[in-house]
Amino acid sequence: MNDTVVTVVGNVATGVEFRESASGGVARFRFAVTGRRWDRQKNGWADGPTSFYTVWAWRTLGANLSASVSVGEPLVVHGRLRVREDEREGQRRTSVEIDAVAVGHDLTRGTAAFRRVTRATPSLTERHKSATEGEERGRAGLQGPDQVRIPMPDGTPDGTRDRAPDAASASARALVTASTAVP
Repeated sequence: MNDTVVTVVGNVATGVEFRESASGGVARFRFAVTGRRWDRQKNGWADGPTSFYTVWAWRTLGANLSASVSVGEPLVVHGRLRVREDEREGQRRTSVEIDAVAVGHDLTRGTAAFRRVTRATPSLTERHKSATEGEERGRAGLQGPDQVRIPMPDGTPDGTRDRAPDAASASARALVTASTAVP
């Protein structure tokens, strides 16, 4: 099957809604894309019409989105385009959706700080639930409360990274752990 793959740049129009489903977590939000054109008559940039898309993100991408994205933030969304037509209350409606494969902040309009999340296997998650944070720090060889060991994708640790603990990163880790623990 041939998919239409698109990359769109715009702003988050609604809050990210995250929920668990039978096939893993799913996040959904509305995305506004406004084209800008050079207006020769006014000798300046002018906004064109705004297009709205519903973006769907599954599993880990959905959990990471819900912990990382707020209304109004500029994003780049890459994924499969779907156009659906249905009839509600006697009116024909068309909705345009993107099944996201990758999403990131648009760094031409600001800065971002990336935090790697680790994927936990259910057996490891169960084993570590019983350990206290102090025992975990002792096994990992960490010193202070503001250091965390970040494993590489192949599972080998790449050392510690200094970071300030905050509620957002704690909730992101909880969401990702919860979403990846489901088989």
